[in-house]
Amino acid sequence: MEAPSQATPTPRKQPPIPWLNSMATEPFYLLHLLALFSYFAARTAACQDLSADFSHHLLRREIQAVLALSVLLAMKFVKEENWEGFIADGIFYAKGFLLAVCLVIDYRLSLCYLFAFVVIFVVSQQPSYDGLGSCTELTPFQLESILAEGNTSRYWLIELRASTSLSWVRSSRTFAELSNVYSNNNLSFGVIDLGRYPNAASLFGVSLWGQIPTYILFDKSVEAVRFPDITFEAKPFSSLNISKRLLCEHFELDRHLVEYLSK
Repeated sequence: MEAPSQATPTPRKQPPIPWLNSMATEPFYLLHLLALFSYFAARTAACQDLSADFSHHLLRREIQAVLALSVLLAMKFVKEENWEGFIADGIFYAKGFLLAVCLVIDYRLSLCYLFAFVVIFVVSQQPSYDGLGSCTELTPFQLESILAEGNTSRYWLIELRASTSLSWVRSSRTFAELSNVYSNNNLSFGVIDLGRYPNAASLFGVSLWGQIPTYILFDKSVEAVRFPDITFEAKPFSSLNISKRLLCEHFELDRHLVEYLSK
């Protein structure tokens, strides 16, 4: 079987305003926007018969919520390197403050929003970054053939991912952006979607629950390094914190690049 070409994939044609297009077409964003902005209509309807003192009290709580949300978003903007992670946290914080403000009006309104957010969580999922960078999309069989033949790069850094993993969605652009910087004739980047090939997870010693994404560096046909470790167990309600710096240090990508450039 012929190994897949390492030519850079043809970039997809992007819409003029990609973020606006995503918010208008992706159910995850659209449903959350509708739910959050519906608060203004719910507030108007609920506060018609309320006293002026209560309205002023509610306004103060709303201002406090907006200021607290702004501070949290500013902190996340500085710390978070991926837009997907920033948006996920921003929506989570906004929902929390919305529920808190609704409690001031009526606990039943808060319960209605909580039910709506649960429904949105069930019926939609945050979309991942859809770019490949300089990565090659592989099947498990193609990777096995490439490593066995050994006629391509010496090193292959493989990302094992699945769209059902929230950890991978949050960091989905990290690997693609790293590949644009570090991909060369000696080090190739590849991705395998274990969501499409779940039976292959055991071949790599990976659990689909808590160990996605997993990154494995192959030296010729031998596994050299992986992250996270094969014995790693995710804690409940936690996710892997994947960053470019972490992957660069763990797989010594700068050293591989220097070795290639020094030839």
